Amino acid sequence: MTDLLHQAISEVQKLPSDQQNAIATRILADLKDDQSWTKRFEATTDEQWDRLAELAKGEISAGETVPLDDVFPVDPSQK
Repeated sequence: MTDLLHQAISEVQKLPSDQQNAIATRILADLKDDQSWTKRFEATTDEQWDRLAELAKGEISAGETVPLDDVFPVDPSQK
């Protein structure tokens, strides 16, 4: 176990049981979701990735997308 995870568990142990259970439920759901996505990505074929790329290129060419900088502006001081 990493030091950070040990620290987090130590802090959670200080909470009342209902809060500990709520945090545990969120962590377990997150882990299950991550495992599900991992399986889906691993099962994706090269042909499926190629098709997805073609769809994205088509949407970009058709002007159906928004530039990321418009959605997530970059702080000028970070450039």
